[in-house]
Formats: sequence, structure tokens, C-alpha cells
Amino acid sequence: MIDIFAKHAGLREAYGALTATSPRNPFEVVIERPVSASVGIIEGRETLLFGTNNYLGLSQSKKAIKAAVETAETMGVGTTGSRIANGTFGLHRKLEARLAEFFRRKHCMVFSTGYQANLGTISALVNKDDILLLDADSHASIYDGAKLSGAQVIRFRHNDPVDLEKRLARLKDHPGAKLIVAEGIYSMTGNVAPLDKFVDIKTRHGAYLMADEAHSFGVMGANGRGVAEVQGCEDGIDFVVGTFSKSLGTVGGYCVTNHDGVDLMRLCSRPYMFTASLPPEIIAATMAALEDMQERPELRTKLQDNAARLHAGLQKAGLKTGEHVSPVVAVTLETVDQAVAFWNALLENGVYVNLSLPPATPDNRPLLRCSVMAAHSPEEIDRAVVVFGEVARHFGL
Repeated sequence: MIDIFAKHAGLREAYGALTATSPRNPFEVVIERPVSASVGIIEGRETLLFGTNNYLGLSQSKKAIKAAVETAETMGVGTTGSRIANGTFGLHRKLEARLAEFFRRKHCMVFSTGYQANLGTISALVNKDDILLLDADSHASIYDGAKLSGAQVIRFRHNDPVDLEKRLARLKDHPGAKLIVAEGIYSMTGNVAPLDKFVDIKTRHGAYLMADEAHSFGVMGANGRGVAEVQGCEDGIDFVVGTFSKSLGTVGGYCVTNHDGVDLMRLCSRPYMFTASLPPEIIAATMAALEDMQERPELRTKLQDNAARLHAGLQKAGLKTGEHVSPVVAVTLETVDQAVAFWNALLENGVYVNLSLPPATPDNRPLLRCSVMAAHSPEEIDRAVVVFGEVARHFGL
């Protein structure tokens, strides 16, 4: 019999080499329990959490916890059906209305995960007759949405408006729709997209623009509407996609838009149609977290201060970070062995970050990816910087 896993021989070899040299598996870290938003128990000891995407600390929101408990007690813990069958409760419509209002849009679709939001939106908007123009550093969910859609994919250089316009100009005679997809903040590096420039370009060339604000929703802008709000170009973004699993601390995803074809998307978006809808307690917790976020704008100010503090501290320690100051702060290293050893040493000294390895990294170099929270104290950030510096010196970096 043919080994069905033979196709993964290269992956098995790389994975085996990694786990053979590392004292622990970096992809199977268990947070035994959270002590707070910024501290968790890992391997039996309190560890600073700098790799959770819990930007505003709202996974521990008392308001969201109370809403989830009360809703589970009154409505149960699941819907047992998809949005097009029995899985649309009044709460789902209420959350969609609140998100549409928050983003100042006419329509909203709520998906069961952020991954499905990208998958379902892209595959519903374009097909084999259309063109997708994707930033080269796009998230896996965007590429998977492109595959599901069947559209022709053209990549443009990361955050490069000139390259995007050059590629669009070549498509002036193409009869299909053209959809540009960019992220607000890029999840691996923390780079911020020039969405305002992309809006100008899409307008000149008659294209559509979708922005994935997963890592900037709640994080950037006076009201937390993301990079487009900061850059003053919200009206030029046709579709905004994002997730609840970062700033709101729950799970799920959304697409908001002013285009009136959303009801058609509900009937042709397979990731929306053929999966169970979000449980009612998650919807209730998400609405409570959204309310919490709106009532506490100081969380965004604290988050930005903390991001700047960590970014400056790591640079002062002589480590290579990205140029943008955002809640994602990535330290770039040169080799996988170096990165694995560095990551292990950080964890052993009480700091958890994400280890990101090629080919999942933009330039095929390993990253130690930190995500900052409003919940971090200055002392916790300073402690993380000290540990980074000590480990760097230990390895001669």
C-alpha cells in the first residue's frame, strides 16, 4: 500500500531535525492556564505572554465573561447549524448590525473564524474570469481564498504602490473584475500598509480593494477602525475583513461593506454556508468586548505606548526589528538553529514569544514574533527586553 503521508517526507525530515535539537517542541507549547491577560502558566511556572495577539487584553474582559456566562445559561452553548439553515439567532443579526454601525457601513457578514472570513469573502467576490492582485506577504488565509476562488492571481511587491500600479496598468483590457487585497498590519512583521495609496490606484484603474484589518481592528485609529481610519481612506475601501480573535479576545470573523451584493454572498460563500455558526455565548462575549473597546479608548493609547517601548528596547539591545512601530514586533535572525535556541532560552527565562520559521516568513529568515498588549505593564516590557538582551549576548548576537 502506498504511504499516504509520503508526500510529506520533506516536512517530516525538517520537523524531525527541529525536534531532535530542541529541548521542547515549539509548536506544541501548552499554556496550562492564564493567570492574567499578560501572564500564563507554562511548564509549571509563571511566564510573560508576548505571543498571544490579545492586543487589548479583552480575552479577560469581565464584561465579556459575564455576557458569555449569562447567554450560555439562557440560550445554550451552540447553534448546531449553519447560517443558511438553523444557525442564525437574533444575536447574530444584532452583532452584524453593531459591526456595520461601528465601521459606518451598510452591511456586515459574520463568519465562524477570521480564516473563514477571508476564505469566504474572496471566493464569493471573484472567480475564474477575474483577477486577484495580492501583496506578496499576504496571510495564508488570503492565498487559500484565492485558490478556492479560481481567479488568476498576480502578486505585487510587499507594500509597493508603484509595482501594484504597473501590474494593474497591464490589465486595462482584461474584461474581468480586478480585486486588490492588502492587510492593514502584516501579522508576521508588523509592517503597516499604504492603504491610502492603494485607494488612489484602484480608483484610477477601476479595481476593487479589500483590506484585511485583522491585526489593526481595535488597535489603530481614533475609534479603532484600523489603518484605513488612520490614513483617512475608509470610503475608498470596498470590503473590510477582520477577526474577533485579536483585539476582542474571542473568536470569529467579519466582512463589512457598502456594496449591496452581500445577500448574494451569503448564498455562494461556501465557508459561510457549510459550517456551524458561532455559539450564542461567543456572540454575546464579542458584543460585550466591542462595547468595552469603545468605552475604553485609553486601551489603544496604552497599547501604542507599550509597542513603542518594546520596539525601542529591542533596537537598543542591538536586535534587528522592522521599521514600523506596531503591536507586532518581530526580531529577525539568520538561521533556524539560532532562532530555535534563542526561543528556547527566552521561554526558560520566563518570556513566551512566537517562533516563526521559513517558509512561513516573508524573506525566508526566522522570526521571533512578539505581540504587545495594553495589559502589559512597563515593568513586564522592560523585563522582556532585559531577557532578550541577555539571551542575545549569550549567543554572541
